Amino acid sequence: MTVAEYAALCSKENSMFYHSSVKNSEEARKNRRSKNEEFPETHTAIAVSTYLSYCILILYGHVRDFLRRLGLMRHGKRAIKDDVFKLELDFSHFYTRNLYTRVRDSWDRPIASAPGPIMDIMDRYSDDYNITFKYPGTVSKVLNLGSYNYLGFAETSGPCIEAVIQRISDDGVCSCSYRRDLGTSRQLKELEALTARFVGKEDAMVFGMGFATNSANIPSLMGKGCLILSDSCNHTSVVLGARLSGAVVRKFKHNDMVVLEKELRKAITDGQPKTHKPWKKIFLLVEGIYSMEGTILKLPEIVELKKKYKAYLYVDEAHSIGALGPTGRGVCDYFCIDPSEIDILMGTFTKSFGSAGGYVAASHEIINFLRKVSYGAAYASAMSPPIAQMIVSTMKVIMGEDGSSDGKNNCGMIVCFFGKLVIYLLLNGHHLLLILVNCRLSRNTVVVHNRCVIVLS
Repeated sequence: MTVAEYAALCSKENSMFYHSSVKNSEEARKNRRSKNEEFPETHTAIAVSTYLSYCILILYGHVRDFLRRLGLMRHGKRAIKDDVFKLELDFSHFYTRNLYTRVRDSWDRPIASAPGPIMDIMDRYSDDYNITFKYPGTVSKVLNLGSYNYLGFAETSGPCIEAVIQRISDDGVCSCSYRRDLGTSRQLKELEALTARFVGKEDAMVFGMGFATNSANIPSLMGKGCLILSDSCNHTSVVLGARLSGAVVRKFKHNDMVVLEKELRKAITDGQPKTHKPWKKIFLLVEGIYSMEGTILKLPEIVELKKKYKAYLYVDEAHSIGALGPTGRGVCDYFCIDPSEIDILMGTFTKSFGSAGGYVAASHEIINFLRKVSYGAAYASAMSPPIAQMIVSTMKVIMGEDGSSDGKNNCGMIVCFFGKLVIYLLLNGHHLLLILVNCRLSRNTVVVHNRCVIVLS
């Protein structure tokens, strides 16, 4: 059996698996309510050696800074100048200068192609210990394991790209205005209506930047006299928006509903500091999927707490929308919970949809309020028509409204070629999991494990 024939077989089997999983999705999603996420504890020897290594590097960094000031180290005067070093007193700058720079060549690599399974990166080298880089003008093909391109829509050809090209021909590349002036295009109106229908809310509002969707809108919804209970592992955009709001912010242990309930009880019984007046509003800020931890929000439990203590729930679905649940509609779809149970749903279009920007979906009253007071609507440039068209096209594919079955198959197979190794990663409503395999196989050997098919051709 050839690799192509096996790929076709895998696609057919995965389609059958999808239909059977949807048929039994109600029971499966109910079973998820009782499952607790368990993660193995870090071995003591590994933790100690890691911290010891960091201590040695930090000590060595202080020695390097001392030698730079004396002019005894190469590039010392260039790395630290009297007028620049005053701006670099924070530890983060020390870390960047003495730890990150040593391994900088492994990150921040400029790419020279679309972020597909195999992509091109620009070759570079350094003559000054990674402080600066030189580019000879050549590129190398590499296996892409660090992209947001969850469903493979970020490509250079196909019906979605053709629709984007046509949109550029009709409406140009930018509206050159903000939403309150001339930035609201017909494509944005279509996208907002489609987004609201996709996530199951009454209305939605889209923005040109995913990070700013949180940082610019959370301050519009919360203010002085409000309490924000934020998960300790929330994204920086959520943290920044909470701080800018002027509300009191309290963190609770990651995904721990017992601790969260204690905080809610304390907030209701104690009230505001000093005055002990009741809080105007209590907001719970959480994420659908925590990208750095790989954990999924315990949505059924937090919805119960929200109802019990009459709090507001704000869910960031940047990494879950489009890729979680049998139909790709995020954590509500995954747990079979009505989206009306959540007050505000936020998400981004930079991951599953292969585009840019973000959205806030809620009731008509909340969205109309945001259209009036949101900083993103008043001061930020509106999302461009071709970007909006890309999202509309990919969302219709996921919803199955493009006349094809590609949306269902996108829960299926992603193909990566690396040398002679062909890896088929089959998905079932979950994110792509990187599986590191250390094995020695003969030619045409097929290994099937946990819906991961590895073929050595």
